[in-house]
Amino acid sequence: MLFFLKNDPHPPTFSQSEGKHQKRAAAKHLIERYYHQLTEGCGNELCSNSWCASSAGFRRMDNNAAAVKALELYKVNAKLCDPHPSKKVTASTYLESSTHSNRKINHQDINSVRDNFKDVSYLTEEKVFEILDICGENEDYSPLIRVIGRVFSSADGLVQSFRRSKPHTKEELKSLQGKDEDKDEDEKEAASCSATAMEDDSPTSSSSSRLGEGSSGENDVQKLAPDEVSVDIEAVRRVYERLLSNEKIEAAFLNALVYLSPNVECDLTYHNVYSRDPNYLNLFVIVMENSNLHSPEYLEIALPQFCKAMSKLPLAAQAKLARLWSHYSAEQMRRMVETFQQLITYKVISNEFNSRNLVNDDDAVVAATKCLKIVYYANVLGGDLDMEHNEEEDEEPIPESSELTLQELLGEERRNKKGPRVDPLETELGIRTNDCRRPLIPFEEFVNEPLNEVLEMDKDYTFFKVETENKFSFMTCPFSLNAVTKNLGLYYDNRIRMYSERRITVLYSLVQGQQLNPYLRLKVRRDHIIDDALVRLEMIAMENPADLKKQLYVEFEGEQGVDEGGVSKEFFQLVVEEIFNPDIGMFTYDERTKLFWFNASSFENEGQYTLIGIVLGLAIYNNCILDVHFPMVVYRKLMGKKGTFRDLADANPVLYQSLKELLEYEGSVEEDMMITFQISQTDLFGNPLMYDLRENGDKIPVTNENRKEFVAQYSEYMLNKSIEKQFKAFRRGFHMVTNESPLKYLFRPEEIELLICGSRNLDFLALEETTEYDGGYNRDSRIIKEFWETLHSFGEEQKRLFLQFTTGTDRAPVGGLGKLKMIIAKNGPDTDRLPTSHTCFNVLLLPEYGSKEKLRERLLKAITYAKGFGML
Repeated sequence: MLFFLKNDPHPPTFSQSEGKHQKRAAAKHLIERYYHQLTEGCGNELCSNSWCASSAGFRRMDNNAAAVKALELYKVNAKLCDPHPSKKVTASTYLESSTHSNRKINHQDINSVRDNFKDVSYLTEEKVFEILDICGENEDYSPLIRVIGRVFSSADGLVQSFRRSKPHTKEELKSLQGKDEDKDEDEKEAASCSATAMEDDSPTSSSSSRLGEGSSGENDVQKLAPDEVSVDIEAVRRVYERLLSNEKIEAAFLNALVYLSPNVECDLTYHNVYSRDPNYLNLFVIVMENSNLHSPEYLEIALPQFCKAMSKLPLAAQAKLARLWSHYSAEQMRRMVETFQQLITYKVISNEFNSRNLVNDDDAVVAATKCLKIVYYANVLGGDLDMEHNEEEDEEPIPESSELTLQELLGEERRNKKGPRVDPLETELGIRTNDCRRPLIPFEEFVNEPLNEVLEMDKDYTFFKVETENKFSFMTCPFSLNAVTKNLGLYYDNRIRMYSERRITVLYSLVQGQQLNPYLRLKVRRDHIIDDALVRLEMIAMENPADLKKQLYVEFEGEQGVDEGGVSKEFFQLVVEEIFNPDIGMFTYDERTKLFWFNASSFENEGQYTLIGIVLGLAIYNNCILDVHFPMVVYRKLMGKKGTFRDLADANPVLYQSLKELLEYEGSVEEDMMITFQISQTDLFGNPLMYDLRENGDKIPVTNENRKEFVAQYSEYMLNKSIEKQFKAFRRGFHMVTNESPLKYLFRPEEIELLICGSRNLDFLALEETTEYDGGYNRDSRIIKEFWETLHSFGEEQKRLFLQFTTGTDRAPVGGLGKLKMIIAKNGPDTDRLPTSHTCFNVLLLPEYGSKEKLRERLLKAITYAKGFGML
């Protein structure tokens, strides 16, 4: 497949061909015909050609404008009028008319024209199709293959190819005419018409930009917006569509890419070529339009090398590509995603990656992931963006730990002084992933499962924290990781921070000479769990917030048990159960949606809301799952976005539907609905509370003209203003624990919900597959088979009770029940004793009951009445 390039390592240079002057003459005469048609007309008073001066309604133009328009008409092969007998025209007007109508070349001229292809240093759509037609007539595509191999293997040639052009202004025409005064008579005659029309294949309009002369033509490329490129993308697509169906021609693209990529990588790495010529980006746009890039032929050599070159693009160039691709359709975006995903998957499954042979060291996988990041942000930009509704930052920063001075004395810098990590490309583009309501294609399509399976997350996390140039971390591209993998990275971050706080505490004890606790110890009474937890956590938050980063250790007063995870789980469950009790009044509960919302008229102080924020943060920090039910807008607000009308869809669907009907109402809103900018709510006791969305809102009617403003302000009040005090306290507590965590960097709002609440999908078949056995039981034991048959026969509520009994929570961890490592151990022979559990270790102690009926009865009784630690 690489035969062509191996025998042609150095693409040939180009010289002037004999057929070039003939081509110029043909072009000149055609442009003259258009020019005369625009200035003098064809002479037929009944002419219907809108671009003929003889037609009715034709708007006269001066000579300069006519010359510019003549060039435009020539390039698009516009209709030419047949000269009327009454019209006097020169003989040159008719010359070459047959050439323009079909642009066919006689067989006797094929050899001379083929020689002319040696001068082709860049391509246009017209030139490609002209060569293709000639090759088709002669049934020999080798000339086209040679041209493609030469141009597509040359960075300069590819950068100049398929350029968009614009007509000349009057000033440019005068300038070009002035420059041509010293040229021979033939070229001066051509310049008087348009100065560039001599070369129908040129991507530019300059008289010096002629086929084979290698001029960049930068002065004549259309003035573009900063995010645009000068390449004609639609022309490139049409060319690929015609050519890729031919296997031999496709091989030329493949071989050329193999030669092109190393040179491009060198240019970008050492020669700073993009800063000198932004049009260098064109070659990446052109190559990426090849719809066969993800085919097997490219995956071995060509695509990996191209990805390495593309990954060397400077940040500004990557941002420009992302902005350009953001205008692509979902189908085109998906094709690019599949291209890079195919390469990553191919490399992963064709290599044996492990702790010694890290996937992080595979240049092709790393480069493809970096390229995929550009497409990812293009997908974000091309989606449904909400850049405006951002939560205000907390007025008072979270207090620093009193251990700061000690750390400085020990020569240690405070971690993440600059705040949470932000992706440089995100900063360059001025957007955040959370600004995207709905991407062009789903975020899930960017996740590569084979990559997640071979990734050594402990090593990857180390590279993420150290941030060396030599080692790449896939955590810097979190879009490629699934929630399970990212959660593992977060777990490592949390554990290392816990160990760090423990170490600092020991050092602090040595310096101060006093014994400090290396853990976050909470001793609480079951009957006063909220009061005890609130007092203790409030003291910690005020005195030394860094203690919240320590490993949680919970002790219930009067109960035995060492907290190795199970007691903490129960503590979280009891706190949540208490705080979300509707009788307390901190949150309201919607029976229809089964969701909680902040009570705008709650009598509880802000400390209570801060506590639940801390609890949610601690749950994430200590890898515990909570049984909380918030609408998604709460997690969006935690991530810095305000609630809007669209968030009412799941937060308050009844209100959402009412406002939606208001927006869609076709009659007179003011006359038929008679509503104003004053709304009412009810407090805890059912008393109505009035609120003006605008000053004197009760006197401002809602009309067809201002109803959008009414809906926006109503939503703003319900989701933001009415609960501002409560939510700020809640968010402050959450950030006390997570402010130094990569949480925001790694996770989207829906993934934050998954971290806190776990998966709602309870797949007990997956749990059965991963469960282990001890004490004499195995998968084939009679009672184990009966146990699973019994459990699968339970209803949804009974299954949740079983999970609560065995693991301390009734929710599945991130990734589902298949990620839960449960152990069933033998606990003696047949007996009347109930099954017991160690929730710390997810261990179920199951006696070997004599019958399936007895197993079912004993198990149901255990899971129904079990509560509290120390059942043993």
